[in-house]
Amino acid sequence: MFEKLYSPVEKLKLAAFNNLFVKREDLIDPYISGNKWRKLKYILAKAEAEHKNHLITFGGAYSNHLVATAAAASRSGLKSTAFVRGEKVTNEMLLLCKLFGMDLIFTERESYKDKFALFEKHFKFDVNAYFIDEGGASTEAVTGCSEIVDELTDVYDHIFCAAGTGTTAAGLLDGIVKNNLKTKLHVIPVLKNGNFIKAEIVKYVPNTENLILHTDYHFGGYAKTTPELFKFIKDFTANTGLLIDPVYTAKMFYAVFDLQRNKTIKSDDKILAIHTGGLLGIFGMKDKF
Repeated sequence: MFEKLYSPVEKLKLAAFNNLFVKREDLIDPYISGNKWRKLKYILAKAEAEHKNHLITFGGAYSNHLVATAAAASRSGLKSTAFVRGEKVTNEMLLLCKLFGMDLIFTERESYKDKFALFEKHFKFDVNAYFIDEGGASTEAVTGCSEIVDELTDVYDHIFCAAGTGTTAAGLLDGIVKNNLKTKLHVIPVLKNGNFIKAEIVKYVPNTENLILHTDYHFGGYAKTTPELFKFIKDFTANTGLLIDPVYTAKMFYAVFDLQRNKTIKSDDKILAIHTGGLLGIFGMKDKF
């Protein structure tokens, strides 16, 4: 399942930038999209090596990770179960999960905080059960995401990515460090008070010399938005033909534009933005467009 990869680098033609490129991770797969493909690649390999055939994971009701895990499991002949944070709901994302054969366990928010306890309570005696953390956070996921940098044929002054757990960012930083690049990695946390992301990255990659964290582009917090962000999405997509989502990639691209306006980065600098996919998240905010 993870043998074929299509993730080209494309140049965006925008008046404000001479050298803005995007790595189209969103084109890898419609359901195992972008960084989710990268994260699951070695997670599934480890599950297979341990002879586990039941993937157990966690996420919110609009989680791209849940859809990706469900799709990956079905294509690999595996079972999958997800603990879904919050009250029982029905939406487009969870419909896809069910169609891919995933069982859903809706979990009240307080219990959801202790994921290992949930796993132990429900699957302690299931010898085939394999724990996958929320968002796929793991050493295996970092290894998969580091290959994004390994694939690059050009060198960039700056690489930008959005961050929820920091796993993708850790992988990108690992790729930069191991390839001895001088590239600066700009990480855009999509949550309020996103400084914790650095500590999460350091768990995997202690060398943060090339890391720059921008914590002012969360637009209110995780899955929070503003009219300004929605206007940016509509203008950006109309001008580039590139779809972006309100939760992750829109906030990252907004940061790129704002930092260029503020002269933090120069218009002539060679910039690579990582499009991490997750476009199904648009459905969670369809009424706002």
